[in-house]
Amino acid sequence: MKYVLLICGDETAAEHANDGCGGWDSEMTERGVLYGGAGLRPPTDATTIRVRDGETLLTDGPFAETREQIGGICLIECADLDEAIEIAGKHPAATYGSIEVRPLLP
Repeated sequence: MKYVLLICGDETAAEHANDGCGGWDSEMTERGVLYGGAGLRPPTDATTIRVRDGETLLTDGPFAETREQIGGICLIECADLDEAIEIAGKHPAATYGSIEVRPLLP
């Protein structure tokens, strides 16, 4: 089953972004479960798009005001949710932020 890991943290998470994954990505690639991922630029660089009544509306920054933001994503494939949770728990970002594990639609 495929899952996306949404790597979340507050504004201090940016301090950790340059640290990379501390070998987590190499370990998961070797296990054959990591299929891709990337860090994201800060929410201040985001543009939110909504279409209402046929009109495209653009907003600078994220749609929602929140203390935590998504700082990166990882795409994994594993046997089940238990394995996905185990993999997410090994990511260094879990020690200073949070990781949302979400299954992909088939």
